[in-house]
Amino acid sequence: MLIIGIGGGTGCGKTTVVNQILNELPAEEVGIISQDSYYSDTSHLSYEERVKINFDHPRSIDFKLLVNHLKELKKGNTIEQPVYSFVQHNRTGDTIKTHPRKVIIVEGILILTNPELRDMFDIKIFVHADSDERLIRRLKRDIAERGRDINEVLTRYQSTLKPMHEQFIEPMKEYADIIIPNNKYNTVAIDIVRTIINERL
Repeated sequence: MLIIGIGGGTGCGKTTVVNQILNELPAEEVGIISQDSYYSDTSHLSYEERVKINFDHPRSIDFKLLVNHLKELKKGNTIEQPVYSFVQHNRTGDTIKTHPRKVIIVEGILILTNPELRDMFDIKIFVHADSDERLIRRLKRDIAERGRDINEVLTRYQSTLKPMHEQFIEPMKEYADIIIPNNKYNTVAIDIVRTIINERL
């Protein structure tokens, strides 16, 4: 099993890069695991308390479960991936049955911050985008998809997103095997990753 980790700041375009890599690859041989599914269970907290959590700090992720799930997939076992609600700031209680694949892509803003998880990746990719571009994308997404208002998004960006990016995410570039600038000129990097995957397949 080839495990690829794709990290980078919020709104950097990781999903776009994942889709570009998946394009032309056989769907039944590639699986995706999102860090967003592994936010820690917060059922013991009220909604008001959950809203105050710093979701951009590595502490907010259940890395132990994520690592265990990857280990199970490597053994050839199926896992039950949690389902997370950004509206409720909590897991829904549902799970997604995820089968082992020849290639597993793990994506999320904080996945390169955990040493044990990092060591499991055969290829580590960091997607880089300009901070203004990332903020604009985050604004559009959170308002359209997650029911946030503009003040809430900007307050969160200034109080947690930006400082957490500078403290935890940006320094992870040093661990990346490939840094992809997320603009229209990134086709060479995508082709290199696709070539490596095809060789493994």
